[in-house]
Amino acid sequence: MRNKSAAFGAGAAIGSLGGLIGLGGAEFRLPLLIGLFKFRGLEAVILNKATSLIVVATALPFRARTVPFAEIGGHWPIIVNLLAGSLVGAYAGASWATRLKSETLYKIIAVLLLLIAGVLLFADDTAAGTVPLLTGAYLIVAGVAAGFVIGVVASLLGVAGGEFLIPTLILLFGADVKLAGSLSLAVSLPTMLVGFARYSRDQSFSVLRANWRFTLAMAAGSMVGTFIGGLLLGIVPTSILLPGLAAILVISAVKVWQHE
Repeated sequence: MRNKSAAFGAGAAIGSLGGLIGLGGAEFRLPLLIGLFKFRGLEAVILNKATSLIVVATALPFRARTVPFAEIGGHWPIIVNLLAGSLVGAYAGASWATRLKSETLYKIIAVLLLLIAGVLLFADDTAAGTVPLLTGAYLIVAGVAAGFVIGVVASLLGVAGGEFLIPTLILLFGADVKLAGSLSLAVSLPTMLVGFARYSRDQSFSVLRANWRFTLAMAAGSMVGTFIGGLLLGIVPTSILLPGLAAILVISAVKVWQHE
């Protein structure tokens, strides 16, 4: 099952799910890497992060026509605020992941998948920009704290963290959903690079050298799937989509929890 065609097909299917909700699909890709392709916990996380990194790096310029780089740059204080916490969190999360036993990592992954499922169920309530919840120093401290937690989660799962960053940007900083999506990518990219650099020091990082064709094929499939998912966005009603995707994550969490 670890051939390039299977990797591309799985990436496309998962990317389509992610594209429907404006994410890269990493949260759906991880259980598949563990359950279908039979990678061990930490190896699956590293492969997931490498694939997510490619998808995120290409997604930002893809969105530039809708949200120009100048507009993103104009909100640099928000980016810096979140990065102040997420970079540290990404390094810490990757360090913890490399020290955990496989059984423990599986349990943590399962719990975090359930957490993402809960976030998806309440995603409808964070569709539009609001007035920032806090101001001044309180907002800065809250941004650093939120960034740290998101960085840890992103490293432990090998995801970009958009499922947490976007609601944070909307609720905490009052950004509208389109801007939040691009700001999320701007925060995710350096955050993922830090986590990736920390993982490179672990022996499990060799899984990338051994499976680099598999990784590129899955990344290519993910980008195609994300594009397809975006096209399907106006067809599938959100009232059906989000609970369905949350249910998939719950089932995946149960299977990962039981994984030996």
